[in-house]
Amino acid sequence: MNAPNPAMQTQTGEPLWRHFVMAGLIAVLLIPLVFFPPFALIEARLFDVLSIIDPPRPNPYGVEVVAIDEPSFSEIGQRWPWSRALHAELIERLRAAGAKIIAFDIIFSEPSTEEADKRFAAALGPDVVLASDDVMTKLDHGIQITRVNPIDPFLDAGAVPGVASVDPDGDVYLRRMPLQPDGFAAEILRLAGEPVQPPPDGALIQHFGPTRTYPTVSYYQALDPEEFLQPGRFKDKIVLVGLSLKAATSADAGAPDTFPTAYTLTTRELTAGVEVQATIVDNLRHNLFVIPVPRIAVMALLIAAAFLAAAMSVHGVSWRTGFAALFVVVFLIAGAWLVLRIERVWMPPVLPVAAALAVFGTRFGLDYARERQLRHAVSEAFSRYLSPDLVAKLARDPSALKLGGERRNLSVLFCDVRGFTTLSEKLKDEPERLTTLINRLLDPLSEAVLAEGGTIDKYMGDCIMAFWNAPLPSPDHPQRAVRAAMRMMEAVNALNVTLRQEEGDNAPTFAVGVGINTGDCVVGNVGSRWRYDYSVLGDTVNLASRLESLSKEYRVSLILGPATAQAVRDNYVLIELDRIAVRGRATESAIFTVVAPASQRQDPTIAELTTAHAKALESIRKGQRNEALTLVVRCQSLAPSLAGYYRTLMHKIAEIQE
Repeated sequence: MNAPNPAMQTQTGEPLWRHFVMAGLIAVLLIPLVFFPPFALIEARLFDVLSIIDPPRPNPYGVEVVAIDEPSFSEIGQRWPWSRALHAELIERLRAAGAKIIAFDIIFSEPSTEEADKRFAAALGPDVVLASDDVMTKLDHGIQITRVNPIDPFLDAGAVPGVASVDPDGDVYLRRMPLQPDGFAAEILRLAGEPVQPPPDGALIQHFGPTRTYPTVSYYQALDPEEFLQPGRFKDKIVLVGLSLKAATSADAGAPDTFPTAYTLTTRELTAGVEVQATIVDNLRHNLFVIPVPRIAVMALLIAAAFLAAAMSVHGVSWRTGFAALFVVVFLIAGAWLVLRIERVWMPPVLPVAAALAVFGTRFGLDYARERQLRHAVSEAFSRYLSPDLVAKLARDPSALKLGGERRNLSVLFCDVRGFTTLSEKLKDEPERLTTLINRLLDPLSEAVLAEGGTIDKYMGDCIMAFWNAPLPSPDHPQRAVRAAMRMMEAVNALNVTLRQEEGDNAPTFAVGVGINTGDCVVGNVGSRWRYDYSVLGDTVNLASRLESLSKEYRVSLILGPATAQAVRDNYVLIELDRIAVRGRATESAIFTVVAPASQRQDPTIAELTTAHAKALESIRKGQRNEALTLVVRCQSLAPSLAGYYRTLMHKIAEIQE
């Protein structure tokens, strides 16, 4: 079978095609949002934000606004609606000032007084545009559109009607260009000799600034331009007249003929309808309106963004992927702004950004889940070699897996199987059985270590090395080590019973020798950068290994070093076995073994044993051969489990020269 091509896999070993199929599925799931109207409002809000960043501005503005504002109400002193005779006077003054086109963003659909209407009609002409409106009425069988025009006398006088209706979006913001061929702005430009084609369906208004961006004068000033305005202010200009009340320009309080625009997001102000019409005029005149791309293009961009994100996350998620995700988001939004500003085309980046982030997020989720699964698998595997606490620590802090160590006070245990060499020779033709037997023995021995919170350092054939108080602190580590040794000996006895039940008298009999020492060690990851073990080094380790070897010589199952014995003296009844030379010390150090738990200290047999044993050792050191022999024989009868040790002492006594 051919090995998989690494070029066709992600860094995690997943087939590359699956990675891109995931990106494709995300794109397919997001495509329906392209046709979901509420989501279009999110795109529209982003258009508002981007469209006011360094917007184009007509230079100079081709429209002057005459505002019916609060100062005009104060100066004129009339209630609204004002007399049409006053509007007639305004037309005459504007014409006299050189205005090219005069447009009223006011619908004169009802007659007023006969005198005022005649005066107004007399002032009208083919250079005047009056606002009309299309009123939509929902009926049971459909929608009825009714055109509301100025009254006939005004049209007969030569005034041109223009539809001033606008169509806000669902959030009431004004974004879309009017499409009527006889729209208010279109009729103004036609009369000015600049006919324009209606913008394409869906075209968006490019706003140039907040309210009062356009050159604006108050109505009362336009009635007397010689006094209030500089000469030539209206010369060859298009002049729009309409309401522009400051009190009605708060975003929190609606008012007639005012609209929220893109700048409302930043200024919290509404824009007067007359200024909106001025903006539409310049959008048409200079082709500054924005054309949104077709939905099919948005879908294509969405798919491309998803696959771009997939390509940038092939190697899994890391801090670099975070920068890649940020780059994609900035790239898509900045690209949308550049296309908007240079080509006047709107490519909404919301869904492409969502697709890219969804791919990055899904990749992160999959990698996180895989990492958790892998960490669990590694923990399961390592828990067979290390203590669960160590595995948990390494899982939480992988940085601990580095070369180096620290100095700690540890209890180190060595356990060796007695007679294993003989058993190996006996079963040399049955290696499977030998392996099975040693595994059956090492399993409960290892369990004894782990049950007491120890860390198994290594297996050396039939020998186990373990330690306590690392990597996690364990204040009672000497007691734990000794308890583990006692568990080991119980486990060996239980296994021997089981083997005899299974195999009869020919079953092998196991025994172990254990050495435990406590002292300062260097603990950490030891090895090379290719392979290393979490292990301990130091004289304490060497002495523990030596104590395990001495257990054969002294024929006991357990030998404790002096520091270990001192730490567990309150928990166990100990007897001194001998004094041995320790490297680095001028005096010999005592070694001990466990006789019984501390709870049996008052037992007459145990009490007599400890007393007689101490006297026996003292007699041996003083060379009192007969007394020593008598005491050793007595001790042997008191502690049959230590018979082998006491026979060793008898040989030592026999060598004493009195």
